[in-house]
Amino acid sequence: MAERDTQRKVLAVLAGGLVLGVGIGVTLAAWNDSEFAAGTFTAGSFNLEGSTTSATTGYANHNVDNGDTAATLVFQLPAVASSMSPGDVVYAPFWVRLDSTTTNSATLLPAGVTAGAGGNTANLSYTVTAIGPAATCGAGATGTVVATGATLSAQTGPASVPLTKGATAGTAGTPVQLCFAVTAGAGLTQGAAATATWKFTATSTAN
Repeated sequence: MAERDTQRKVLAVLAGGLVLGVGIGVTLAAWNDSEFAAGTFTAGSFNLEGSTTSATTGYANHNVDNGDTAATLVFQLPAVASSMSPGDVVYAPFWVRLDSTTTNSATLLPAGVTAGAGGNTANLSYTVTAIGPAATCGAGATGTVVATGATLSAQTGPASVPLTKGATAGTAGTPVQLCFAVTAGAGLTQGAAATATWKFTATSTAN
């Protein structure tokens, strides 16, 4: 009889322990809590555009890497000539700016020149100078020389110029005028032509 009483007490203790264990689990679950944080990340926009017309009109995209056509510069020949002769210098303006969707200012840097077909590539040199948007691209133009080349296939001394985004959303940035000056050398071949494509890269900067 005493042995049965002892067994009942052991079972009772075990049963009590099981009940106590369940009680602890319920108590711990009641103290759980959570916090959640969410973020939305919107990328800005960035686009460089150029114009051969003026500082305010005629802008379009000319990125040949994206399938666009390079802008065709219009060089003004000397008033008394229909073609270049040794010693002649011709000039052409090209305006660049950040478009109205751009959210960051940028740095503009010459990124090379590629000469095309023609026999006078080595007989023409050039200088590209960044001047004021309203300045005249000609012999008297002054500003920051951003690139030069002893031939149409060379580029030395590339220097960067800043590009400022629009002052307000939806407004294009301040234009920079690039003044191209091409000089005919003494070895200019009669009747031969030459072409060149200049590349300029704009890299966004922190606001």
